[in-house]
Amino acid sequence: MSKVIIKNSILNGSLVMPPSKSAAHRALICSFLSGGGNVSPIISSKDMEATVGCLNSIKNSEQVLNCIESGSTLRFLIPLVAALGKSVTFVGEGRLPQRPIGEYLDLFKTKGVVCESEGGLPLKVSGKLQSGVFEIRGDVSSQYITGLLLALPILDDDSKICLTTPLQSKPYVDMTISVMKEYGVIVDETDYGYFVKGNQRYKQRDYIVEGDWSQAAFFLSAGAIGSNITLNGLDFNSTQGDKAVVDVMKKFGAQIDINENSLICRKGELKGIEIDCTDIPDMVPAIAVTASFANGKTVIKGAERLRLKESDRIEAVCSNLKKMGVDVIETKDGMVINGNGKVFGADLCGYNDHRIVMAFSVAGLFAAGETTISDAESINKSYPSFFEDYNKLGGNADVICTR
Repeated sequence: MSKVIIKNSILNGSLVMPPSKSAAHRALICSFLSGGGNVSPIISSKDMEATVGCLNSIKNSEQVLNCIESGSTLRFLIPLVAALGKSVTFVGEGRLPQRPIGEYLDLFKTKGVVCESEGGLPLKVSGKLQSGVFEIRGDVSSQYITGLLLALPILDDDSKICLTTPLQSKPYVDMTISVMKEYGVIVDETDYGYFVKGNQRYKQRDYIVEGDWSQAAFFLSAGAIGSNITLNGLDFNSTQGDKAVVDVMKKFGAQIDINENSLICRKGELKGIEIDCTDIPDMVPAIAVTASFANGKTVIKGAERLRLKESDRIEAVCSNLKKMGVDVIETKDGMVINGNGKVFGADLCGYNDHRIVMAFSVAGLFAAGETTISDAESINKSYPSFFEDYNKLGGNADVICTR
C-alpha cells in the first residue's frame, strides 16, 4: 500500500501520451485470433497484464483465467472462450468479482454455453457458443457489445446483436469495429444494432497503438486550471470517445491550440457548464476536478454506470470534493458542483481507483495547502508512470509506502 503527498506546483512542458489501453485490449484480442502479428507499444499496466496473461492462458489451454481487476478483459473474453469452445474459470481481484456480468449469464442460456456463477466471479464457462440473435441492453456496459462483436465473426453462421435499449458509450463500440476492420473483419451497423457475418477470419498484421485520450484528460484538466502543457502523440481522427474531453475543457474556458498530432492546453477563465457524460463516463473525475476551480454551477449527468467501476466513482468524487471544501451535491447519475475556485488541501481516499487518484492529484496542484491521497499504487492499473510524468512537468508528488 502507498499514499501520495501532493504539494502546490505548476505543471509546464511537453509530454508524450502513453498508448491507449482501450485500443490495445482490442488489438491484442484481434491479433490473438489472427494467429500472429505484433501489437505495440503496450504500457506495462495491470490491465494490459490481465489481457496478455489471459490470452496466453487460453493459448496454453490453461483452465483458470485471472483478469486481475480488468473489467474489459473479463467482458471481452467471456464470449471469446465460448466461441472457441473452451472450458475455463474466470477469476479476478479487487472489486472485479462483484462487478456485473449478468447480461452474459442470461444471454448464453439458449446459445449452447453453460455459465456457473453465484452472480460474479469465479465464473466457469463451458460449451460452444452458437450463432443467432443476441438481444441485449445497451445501457449497462458497452463492453458486453464489444465482447460479442469480437467473438461472433469466428462462428460458422451469421449473427445479429439486437439492442433493447439505447447504446451508451457508443464510441467504445465504434473503436472495436474500427480495430476489427484493421484485421479484415467487418461488422455492419443496423437500425436494430449490429449484423455480424459468420465464418470470417482475422488477418495477421502488425498494429501500432495510438496515444491515450483517457489519460490525456488529467493533464488537460491541469492545463485548464493553471498550467501550460503540450501533449504529443494523440490522433485527432481517433475513434476514442474520450477525445471529446478537449471540447469539454474548451467549454469550461481553457485555451487549447491544436496541431497535427499534439495540443497545447493553457489556463483559462473557467466557468461552470452542463455536460452529459453518457458517452464519456470515465472523464467524470477529471471534469469534476476542473469544475471545482470554475466559477458557477456545473451539472454532470448521464454517468450512473460509474457506480459500478473500480469504485463507486460518483460517491468517491463527491466525498473527496467535500473534504476539499467544494460545494457538491451527489445525484443518481452524476453531481452538481457550485464552483468558486476555493479548494483546500485534504487527506483524501484513493478508493483503490486509478482515475480517482490521478484526478485528485491534479486538484492537489492548485488546492490551498498540502493534499494526501491513499492507494497511490492503484495507478498501476492503467498508467504506472503517471507520477513520473507528473513530476517531469514540474509537479511535486511524493509517493510513500505505508506498509
